[in-house]
Amino acid sequence: MKVLVLHSDVAPDAPPDELDTLIAADAVAAALKANRHQVELAPFTTDLARFRKLMDGAHADVVFNLVEGVDGLGQHAPVAPKMLFEYGAVFTGAEEAAMAMTNDKPSTKRKLLDAGVPTPGWAEPPEWSGLQDATYIVKSSLEDASHGLDDGCVVKGIEKIKTRASDCYKKFGGKWFAEEFVDGREFNIAVLQGPNGPLVLPMAEMVFEAWPADRPRIVGYTAKWDDASFESVQTVRHFGVETREPELAAALKRMCERCWEIFDLTGYARVDFRVAADGRPLVLEINTNPGIAPDAGFAAAAAQFGLSYGQLIERILEAAWYRR
Repeated sequence: MKVLVLHSDVAPDAPPDELDTLIAADAVAAALKANRHQVELAPFTTDLARFRKLMDGAHADVVFNLVEGVDGLGQHAPVAPKMLFEYGAVFTGAEEAAMAMTNDKPSTKRKLLDAGVPTPGWAEPPEWSGLQDATYIVKSSLEDASHGLDDGCVVKGIEKIKTRASDCYKKFGGKWFAEEFVDGREFNIAVLQGPNGPLVLPMAEMVFEAWPADRPRIVGYTAKWDDASFESVQTVRHFGVETREPELAAALKRMCERCWEIFDLTGYARVDFRVAADGRPLVLEINTNPGIAPDAGFAAAAAQFGLSYGQLIERILEAAWYRR
């Protein structure tokens, strides 16, 4: 097929989380070419005339949508599937409504609770309704990639929580909220669209090895984007929970499938969990634009399942083509 790999328009001096989009785009293009597809790469534009000129010229059978943000903001990523849909293109990944909903973490949590899926409690400014004198993690409401997450994001005490959120707003802009911090095990689970519904890939647990007792166990920005850092080296991806703890794995699988259904997901996604001390899994968030570079967690899960990187990319492409 003729495939247009559409990626974010990233500046050369962009931070590593944005540059990762270009790494993924190059890798996806190479995999598609190896699978004998005709491939073109191009940056996304919100300028309608330029967008139509790009699409008209590409004559693509499928657009591989890797647009993770616009002008460096992930909250604007749903503009890409919206414009692709309105153009009439066949494209990979989530549709606009699903991406927009899951990009908004508090809205996602409300929908999860309405559907009976457990998620940690939370509070939002300016009312901060329900905020308690407990330990919370202050997170961006609309951005992913561990945006603004460092050791200081885990705070206890109502005034400290409010101060942290205010400081993050001053430093980064955007919206911030506080989520009850679950000091438990963390799972990042890749889900791939299959011919008969969602396929939950082997489950990755992020293990904090030799971690100092006085540091919160989180996958922060440094852990995610600085490969040489202590945080990255000591945050190790482990597989095998399905064999070691089948009951927990079964519960995680059911919840992934339920999330897929609730949010009408397509293509591929990642569901992030924390498991509380009593063994209950809680959904933290759903990422409909997870990284799919060869060194990312999604590719690692696919490899555990027995899919090469090229086979993974082909599966994503086929999912878009057959649902057209």
